[in-house]
Amino acid sequence: MQTVALIDYGSGNLHSAAKAIERAAREGEVAIDLVQTDDPTAVYEADRIVLPGVGAFGDCMDSLAAIDGMVEALNARVRQEAAPFLGICVGMQLMAATGEEHGTHAGLGWIDARVTALAPDNPALKIPHMGWNALSIAAPHPVLDGISTGDHVYFVHSYHMTGETGAIAAQTEYGGAVTACVQSETCFGTQFHPEKSQNVGLRLLRNFLIWTP
Repeated sequence: MQTVALIDYGSGNLHSAAKAIERAAREGEVAIDLVQTDDPTAVYEADRIVLPGVGAFGDCMDSLAAIDGMVEALNARVRQEAAPFLGICVGMQLMAATGEEHGTHAGLGWIDARVTALAPDNPALKIPHMGWNALSIAAPHPVLDGISTGDHVYFVHSYHMTGETGAIAAQTEYGGAVTACVQSETCFGTQFHPEKSQNVGLRLLRNFLIWTP
């Protein structure tokens, strides 16, 4: 049985994410011990790590950094020891070098990219971008196995990752190309919410739980 650490830093809807991960594991017959935690020791000991996030980039990064030893644990376990990592929404954005929401803020720096405001070329499109949009797969990846261009997922956001096109695994269209998924080594991130994306989201979570980078 593998341990999955779902990080609780006060910036994510842990209940929905936990329920979706547990359902994905159950339906995929993957044995997991899901731990919702704000303890860096639990992150060091986890086989897989999930970082959710809802809110502003800077606030979320501050909340993560406020947990003594958490950023160090993430860097050690994910970047040095190559534990599989999934970032969701702002949890994905924090993988970037900087975020530009309400000023410029440093992120984890795992991807040399910026998180910038959505700027659709159609003024009728509202910000935040909220609702179901189709994916366009940019590069094959095991976490996207069985997920195709045209599949719909659920977004709620006003910012997205830009600047490092080599990390983009999928995009969506919202008055221009919008980053939907990124990948880097043993890390994968989704701008959309897999826990709210029904069968497509469950498939992605199942894929993450069996992914061996």
